[in-house]
Amino acid sequence: EIEVLQLLVRGMTYAQIAERLVVSRRTVNAHVTAIYRKLDVNSRNEATYAALQHGLS
Repeated sequence: EIEVLQLLVRGMTYAQIAERLVVSRRTVNAHVTAIYRKLDVNSRNEATYAALQHGLS
């Protein structure tokens, strides 16, 4: 999930992340859903901000 979050912060799309990690878009979506839940956020922008605040990017 941390790797997915780092790629989200870089602005990659779900498709690009899936290709980079050699997983399906569905898997990326599942990771993003878990990330949002754990960070208590609802958007990519909020997740990016939280990642930067916690030094996860």
